[in-house]
Amino acid sequence: FAILLPHLAPLKGCAVVLRLRALAELEAGQAEPALADVSLALRVAEKIRSEPFLISHLVRIAMLAITEQAVWEGLAKHRWTDAQLSELDQQLTALDFVADYQKAMQAENAWQAALYDFLRHHPNQLANMDFYDLGEGRSTRFPDLPAQLIPSGWFYQNELRSSKFILEQFLPVGDVRQQTTSPALAKQADEALRTMRLTPYNSLCKMLLPGLVSSPRKFAWAQAAVNLARSACALERFRLAYGKYPEALDALAPQFIAKVPHDPIGGQPLHYRLTDDGHFVLYSVGWNEKDDGGIVALTKGGSVDLDNGDWVWRYPDLPKP
Repeated sequence: FAILLPHLAPLKGCAVVLRLRALAELEAGQAEPALADVSLALRVAEKIRSEPFLISHLVRIAMLAITEQAVWEGLAKHRWTDAQLSELDQQLTALDFVADYQKAMQAENAWQAALYDFLRHHPNQLANMDFYDLGEGRSTRFPDLPAQLIPSGWFYQNELRSSKFILEQFLPVGDVRQQTTSPALAKQADEALRTMRLTPYNSLCKMLLPGLVSSPRKFAWAQAAVNLARSACALERFRLAYGKYPEALDALAPQFIAKVPHDPIGGQPLHYRLTDDGHFVLYSVGWNEKDDGGIVALTKGGSVDLDNGDWVWRYPDLPKP
């Protein structure tokens, strides 16, 4: 399958270049070309949306994070016009990472079925494959079993268990109708995989499935990032019209946004409050499903910890608008 995916790294590189140029244009007061670069980056990311590979969607999420930096910079420094913000909202509205999560899991199910079929016909390839061992927390090699002793039924049994696990445990995590993602169901799936009793009929699927454990959180974060960005664009449009931010998000619809996006974690309204410096704090409760008051958690290395704290949209300490 790797031969089908040589384009992903160059596409991500394009997003980095477009972001850099958009940031330079915003700094130079050239919002129109900056918008064109942001729009191009979003369109490039959407070109791989239909690909039936989980990794393609994860690269799209990475490209969104890269591109959204330019949107944030333009909002923080009040570079975008009302018309440009409306155009940005239209492009962001088309992004639905909850539905994309469903498609990615279904594609992963099909991919694993194809992999089992390949291994059933070429069992000697097992010894050359790297798997992620959830118990050890690291990659491992499949035991070098004599290929001629592995019956076809062993592959079929593992394929059945892999497919059932994806359909019954991973797929329900994303609710397309409610536009929500359930961390509780994702953690339940993780725990079910960890505690699955090892047998000959699930030994291979126990080595393949752990690679999916972190996927629900990544898709949930992407949808939260879209919802926060759309709300921030509407807030800026309100500020341009009235000279200040509103007291509540409800004031944004329908004049500045058709409908205020909700928090994809839990489905409740996004949290919003004004700050003393005339700005605001806007956030999702994040993967821990707990309102931490708009506090961003950090890892020991200083990067944002997406498992803890809130997923926050706020601006640095700039002059009062």
